[in-house]
Amino acid sequence: MKIIIAGAGEVGFHLAKLLSYESQEITLIDTDKNSLAYASDHLDIRVIKGDVTSIAILREARIDTAALFIAVTSSETTNITACVLAKQLGAKKTIARISNSEFLDEEDDVGFTKFGIDELISPENLAAAEIELLLNQYGFNDTYEFEEGKLTMLSLRLSRTASFVGKTVRAAAEVFPELHFVPIAIQRFGTQYTIIPRGDTEFKEGDKVVFMTSKGGDEELFELSGKVKAELKNIMILGGSKIGYKTAKDLCESKFKVKLIESNSEVAFECADDLPNALVINGDGRNVELLDEENISNMDAFISVTGNSETNIMSCLVAKSKGVKKTIALVENMDYYQLSQSIGIDTLINKKLLAANNIFRYIRRGEVVAMTKLTNMNAELLEFEVNSKSKITQKKIKDLEFPRSAIIGGVIRDDIGLIPLGDFKIEMGDKVVVCCLPRSISQVERFFF
Repeated sequence: MKIIIAGAGEVGFHLAKLLSYESQEITLIDTDKNSLAYASDHLDIRVIKGDVTSIAILREARIDTAALFIAVTSSETTNITACVLAKQLGAKKTIARISNSEFLDEEDDVGFTKFGIDELISPENLAAAEIELLLNQYGFNDTYEFEEGKLTMLSLRLSRTASFVGKTVRAAAEVFPELHFVPIAIQRFGTQYTIIPRGDTEFKEGDKVVFMTSKGGDEELFELSGKVKAELKNIMILGGSKIGYKTAKDLCESKFKVKLIESNSEVAFECADDLPNALVINGDGRNVELLDEENISNMDAFISVTGNSETNIMSCLVAKSKGVKKTIALVENMDYYQLSQSIGIDTLINKKLLAANNIFRYIRRGEVVAMTKLTNMNAELLEFEVNSKSKITQKKIKDLEFPRSAIIGGVIRDDIGLIPLGDFKIEMGDKVVVCCLPRSISQVERFFF
């Protein structure tokens, strides 16, 4: 597949990196020669220096042969313009990164496809949605919903009080039958290795375990993990950026009690005018005395989404030291994203990685309808739609020659999420969620096309 990416920033570079592993034909366009030089040195891709809204540059990139054109520069206007031009010049599908959430709200009425833009991606909206999901699934470190929650991926670190610590997956299944969850990936404490669990894999204290759950599975998993259920109600947000504003607005609509702290007085007053149900404070959230005055110790969750990664991390650590149950920090630096719980913060999110993962599903073969990479783990979750030609329908799961570095975590059939066992047979029209290591992706895809 020939793919052209406009923009060599972190989103564009990360996308190019992911796609280069897939042996796709990638062309990266940007005006910054240093960014292009770095990409060229580290990735097996073609780079072109120039303006992505230039027809001559697009033709040099052979836009007429492109199956996919992705515009992810920092300029929303540039991205929209480039996609319109790319479509007119022959690109089969176009995706534009935007920052104005109003475009998404009015997407159906405006009809962006008429102009040549097939998909709109907003990193800020994706980050705000991720934060709300994490709060709704308190107690878990990472979450991802398939088909509006019919199946949900949840991860947690096992404490000694977890009922299944010391048991194998098979033994745990025998002790706790009829449960609505299944382990799909394990990372041993203190290691970077990702294990796709089999029946004889043992759960150990300190393991980070990723589970696939159907309806009710999150409650069962919470109980068996030895955690104490607590309702999150009082939320403090540091930063009135687009993400902070969108998160506060969504949480207020979900009946959370929200305090938003913003250092810029003009931005703070705008947020106060637009968010009547939130308490907006104009002040420096790095000031511990201010946080104490605003009763940070009484907060159930602290979310730091300023434009500075270090400020977000440090303020979350302060919040954790004050007894806040849940902390979420926005980080721009991809290197920080790998740290997560090792520095004492419950969850780190990176809006560019969220955007790249969201876009990445358009590249997968075999009718992929959703995709995410597991945080800090070398594994991916892929959701496939099964068609009449899919080989996966020919046998029961236990009789499939499925790669050992992959596992079928869940099936959605007739709008109901199911956790399939060995005797389950997949049918045409099912949506199947698979967790796999990168080396087995191509093998897995062959089952679905």
